[in-house]
Amino acid sequence: MKSRISHATLTLAVLALAGCAQAPQLYAWGTFPAQQYAYLKGESVESQIAELEKQREQARSRNEQLPPGFRAHLGMLYGKVGQDEKMLQQLNEEKKAFPEAAPYIDHLLSKVKQP
Repeated sequence: MKSRISHATLTLAVLALAGCAQAPQLYAWGTFPAQQYAYLKGESVESQIAELEKQREQARSRNEQLPPGFRAHLGMLYGKVGQDEKMLQQLNEEKKAFPEAAPYIDHLLSKVKQP
């Protein structure tokens, strides 16, 4: 009886540890959340753009998907530094990647003077 309890305890422990295993990530989050926070803190927009562009290229080279909002945030940063063409490109890419965001992206685009 004692060995049966030990076996059951061991089985539960293994199952608990297996439940803690990290699931594969759906998106390449990288430093994106930190960059959003940096924006809210008022840090350099140019450095944020550089970091997000680097992350975008790393994800592309590893064939990983960018997370929701990544392109829109990068587009907003481009708009802050007057790179309107890049801003529009990123907003449209966000809409293409996440069609459920289309109403919000369309709202943003309606506020921007388009060429």
